[in-house]
Amino acid sequence: MCKSTLYLFFIFATPFVLYRCIFSLSMSSSWSSSASKADAETLRRKRINSSKLYFHVIPSKVPIIYSSYYDISFLGIEKLHPFDSSKWGRVCRFLISEGHLQKNSIVEPQEASRDDLLVVHMEAYLNSLKSSMNVAMIAEVPPIAILPNFLVQMKVLSPFRKQVGGTILAAKLAKDQGWAINVGGGFHHCSSGRGGGFCAYADISLCIHFAFVRLGISRVMIIDLDAHQGNGHETDFANDGRVYILDMYNPEIYPFDMEARNYITQKVEIVSGTTTDKYLKELDKALEEARRNFAPELIVYNAGTDILDGDPLGGLKVMPDGVVQRDEKVFRFARERSIPLVMVTSAKDHLLILILCLVL
Repeated sequence: MCKSTLYLFFIFATPFVLYRCIFSLSMSSSWSSSASKADAETLRRKRINSSKLYFHVIPSKVPIIYSSYYDISFLGIEKLHPFDSSKWGRVCRFLISEGHLQKNSIVEPQEASRDDLLVVHMEAYLNSLKSSMNVAMIAEVPPIAILPNFLVQMKVLSPFRKQVGGTILAAKLAKDQGWAINVGGGFHHCSSGRGGGFCAYADISLCIHFAFVRLGISRVMIIDLDAHQGNGHETDFANDGRVYILDMYNPEIYPFDMEARNYITQKVEIVSGTTTDKYLKELDKALEEARRNFAPELIVYNAGTDILDGDPLGGLKVMPDGVVQRDEKVFRFARERSIPLVMVTSAKDHLLILILCLVL
């Protein structure tokens, strides 16, 4: 073979060989990625099925979930954030003292284990919580940074994990009894790999993944009516057709997460100063649109009361009776369609609403 022929062969054959190599590597990488995703899903299902967070609850219990371990109270750090992290206990104590609830009828959840949390959370994120500085930034309480991490785990993160267990269990109780309330939970700023806004664990995302596997549910609607955008669950369920997200929030306040806004199925933005009548009209329209667009088998309702007039964070002007009407509308929306409803309180005080739900 002459040199010119060899040269021409080299010129034309080389790109073809390179293409085949690159194509093979690409296919190998794609197959590896698919296999990796399948392995991850298998591990997730295994963790969910072996979890102890779902357990039998006797019929005499009401579907209200709470533990005295929810409250965060240590050296006054609970007073260093705009909302009080020991309100959960006061809510239940009031209900008991007023005769609306018996202490032995409340359901106490298990604390979520590391394996439970890994159903959604990245291992690197959970490891980052071993730094008190990181927890301080997530909780927005700077003095936490100087505490030994074992104290942070015990006094701050353990209560959060207990509330996570409550939110996850609430889906099972809702499926059994039609509705369930976790007096805590609703940490909607936390996603699989990032915390913030006093939200260290993604309890809403975890609750839904457990429901997919353990309850055989395939369609979930999140109704997030906290004044802040629920950027955590929005990030976790980006482009996931099984989850419909209705988020009604004030775009002028934290978290300003423009990326996560792209993943909201039904976005309702309400500006600072919105009053009760305007708010409720917008909610009516939003619920009607959601009804037309999606048929859920479970509703997760994040019922923040920072929409109240005078709340230091929400910027809205909804009166207390407006909050009660709001919750009535959501419960009616679920009940009229026989859809199990999980309610979480978004770390806010839901005294009036809990009483309301007890007499529904």
